[in-house]
Amino acid sequence: MKRIIILMLLMSLNIQAQTQRFIYEMQFRMDSLKENYEKISFALDVNPKDVKFYEFSYLKTDSINKSRGNYENQYGSWFPSLLRDRNSFKNQNYELIGHDMFSFPSEDQINWTLTNDTRKFGEYTLQKATANFGGRSWTAWFTKEISISEGPYKFRGLPGLIFQLEDSRSQYIFTLIKNINLAETYSTTGFIETYYGRKPLEISEKTRVRKKLEFYNDPLHDMRNSYKDNMQGEMFVMGTKITSREQFNELSKKLQEMIRKTNNPIELDKAMAY
Repeated sequence: MKRIIILMLLMSLNIQAQTQRFIYEMQFRMDSLKENYEKISFALDVNPKDVKFYEFSYLKTDSINKSRGNYENQYGSWFPSLLRDRNSFKNQNYELIGHDMFSFPSEDQINWTLTNDTRKFGEYTLQKATANFGGRSWTAWFTKEISISEGPYKFRGLPGLIFQLEDSRSQYIFTLIKNINLAETYSTTGFIETYYGRKPLEISEKTRVRKKLEFYNDPLHDMRNSYKDNMQGEMFVMGTKITSREQFNELSKKLQEMIRKTNNPIELDKAMAY
């Protein structure tokens, strides 16, 4: 691991709480050829019957939308949200493709190899485990002192909670930074099971690939169709104000170049062949 964040709040962990929310920081390289990292925080909600993994910022968005009674505060990103039953490797994936949210199931069995390597992380003793998953080789550090067989994203199945996780090329690094005891299960229907109030369309993996290719081939399809000459409202793409229909072709090419450069998903074997 390249860095360790001191975990302070796990000392108050209450295994009997209705829901355990673990916050992970993910460092990642969107462009595999660049050295700099970007960061996103994720929530892992371990509920009595299921487990959910999603961007932590969605909680703030959901709270604002609930208070206003609408969906004016926007959310959604390239990284999928997940829902699975407790003690299951079967995930329901929720992925934004273009401007639409889709849902599809996946079987994500991970076969871990335990080692005798250990190290301290605050008051906890971590043990090392390795696995190959999604076209990458992974190293996880977990503790048997917290008997929750879960971890970030689809990584679960170890005899304890995963604290740290990193692929062999250091392109994705997860670190557990906080935990929160919740008195009851938090409803995520406002940002996982529905998208702006609409239920995501369930598709197959084959259809998912087709949808992503369709979006790549014409990433500004919806905006182009809604654009009208001398329209009253302003329309921007990548910071550029649209003043003519001809701009869409050049901006589409720039978006396609950006998509190609950031084609470095966590499951590398699912990288698109653009």
